[in-house]
Amino acid sequence: MPLNGARARRDQIVHLATTTGLASVEELSRTFGVTASTIRRDLAQLTADGRLARTYGGAMALVAHPEASLRQRTGEAFEAKRAIACWAASAIRTGETVLLDAGSTVGALAHELRTAEGLTVATTGLTALQELADVETVQVECLGGTLRPLSQSFLGPLAEAALERMTFDRVFLGADGVTAEHGICEADLRQTRLKELMARRAEAVYVLAHSAKIGRRPFHTWVRLPPGWTLVTDAGADPHEIRALRAQGVEVTVVEEA
Repeated sequence: MPLNGARARRDQIVHLATTTGLASVEELSRTFGVTASTIRRDLAQLTADGRLARTYGGAMALVAHPEASLRQRTGEAFEAKRAIACWAASAIRTGETVLLDAGSTVGALAHELRTAEGLTVATTGLTALQELADVETVQVECLGGTLRPLSQSFLGPLAEAALERMTFDRVFLGADGVTAEHGICEADLRQTRLKELMARRAEAVYVLAHSAKIGRRPFHTWVRLPPGWTLVTDAGADPHEIRALRAQGVEVTVVEEA
């Protein structure tokens, strides 16, 4: 169904992504009768305009669901997440005790830790538990609590009580959005409280977020982090947002995809 004009085609791409949740380059190319490179240019422009979020091999609508499930997010920005995870894994030292949040990027970090030795890893996320459950050289602590199915994470008073009994060398947090003005954005107030407690129990705080999340504010609940936290993102992040974050005292590490 070829369309006259890039603007009309891009409007239809947003409509399809909104109604289906995800849209691949191959599907869009067939639907609109244009080349894959044309679709990639469309997706790049729509992402720059804030109308779509790029995924691994396609795009997803920013407003298709109030909050994307962990399953939906797993394939999003795959290479960027892997690069972020590799950098984060290299920051961890043998013998440390680290705390992993839930989320797909932190889950990618857990995967990188499968070859680690002499670590203690505590987590609130099912993905990290599944990645490390059979790794004999890593001691795994599950904080427990109430399972939140959409994010595949544990939270609530039981998780908070467990945190009060431990301290950590490093904590790695995920985020639904990151801004210089407010910090990190989450969909659920219980998540913001838990992340603040996690940050307070660690000597070093890292937020792992790929570039599409930088400058985004999809929800109205925010995590207050202690000064001196580190954002780890990829090279696609808006330079203006990066400068603003650094002006607020945030240490920003930008990694390159392999």
